[in-house]
Amino acid sequence: MAKKHDDSMMNNLYWWGIPTLFRCPHEDPKGADIALIGVPHSTGNGSTERDQHLGPRAVRNISPLQRRVHGGFQLDPWEQAKVIDAGDVAFPRGNDNEHCIEQITAFYQNIDAAGARPVSIGGDHSITGGIVQALGRGQLAGGEPVCFLHLDAHTDVFTTVDHFLGAKKSAAHWGAYLADQGQVDPSHSMQIGLRGHPRTLDWLTPSYEYGYNVVTMAEYRQRGAADVIAQTREMLAGRPVYITFDLDCLDPTVAPGVANIEPGVTGFSMDEAVELLHSVRGMNIIGGDVVCLMPTKDSPNQITAMGAAAIMFEMISMMAENCG
Repeated sequence: MAKKHDDSMMNNLYWWGIPTLFRCPHEDPKGADIALIGVPHSTGNGSTERDQHLGPRAVRNISPLQRRVHGGFQLDPWEQAKVIDAGDVAFPRGNDNEHCIEQITAFYQNIDAAGARPVSIGGDHSITGGIVQALGRGQLAGGEPVCFLHLDAHTDVFTTVDHFLGAKKSAAHWGAYLADQGQVDPSHSMQIGLRGHPRTLDWLTPSYEYGYNVVTMAEYRQRGAADVIAQTREMLAGRPVYITFDLDCLDPTVAPGVANIEPGVTGFSMDEAVELLHSVRGMNIIGGDVVCLMPTKDSPNQITAMGAAAIMFEMISMMAENCG
């Protein structure tokens, strides 16, 4: 009993040992239930806000703090499921966004073939396109297109020009091209928390045209969480669910270290975001990612990195609950 207590205590300290994600073993994904993956990519954002490639290393450093049991679920996810750290996607041509997206897709095709459900830390939001190019209609999805639970301040369904500052499969385009390719079903996908003062008044039009179920932050405040959660459960029930969580959906006071901060409209609190994540609890969650962490803009106590790890923990726990 004493050794078990000592191991638990040491595994929850972040400042010693090898910094794998959540202290999980660095192993091949074959035979694993859940694979944790770093995607240190930032050229899909196409701007000067490029330090998002440092996100995985920041979360590796701090994530042991979140190696915990889930009090709400009454679950120890690390005992319930085999969770491994599958390492980082390699980017030998890191400044070439289109090559990087190809590298991501190839990496996740192997994860999908191994049958491990990926939970990823980015990286800018273009990584979702690369990941879902592999998972959409893949083995984990049972040959079906995935359905998104997408929490974000921005739509990322950008169609008015064919690139964003040079990046074609950019952080602003994946919601459109994945739908064009048939790897996502917009009509059963939710985009929740969109907010801010946009550059153009038609900024939501592409999402509506593709058929995404859009809930702006203003609509969320007016409707209330229970109504939005009920819609989410109805739209995604019985379908392969992929969660993509942009940290900028959180209020800047909660997550200051993000790439495209939206300070003009209040974002989600952590409790509100977690409540929305739990709307897909018990469903067929085939994967998830957390994106847009900017460690170089985080607070000295690394609160945004810790928040990113906390969101990953919720995804891991929901997946683990369905194992065994």
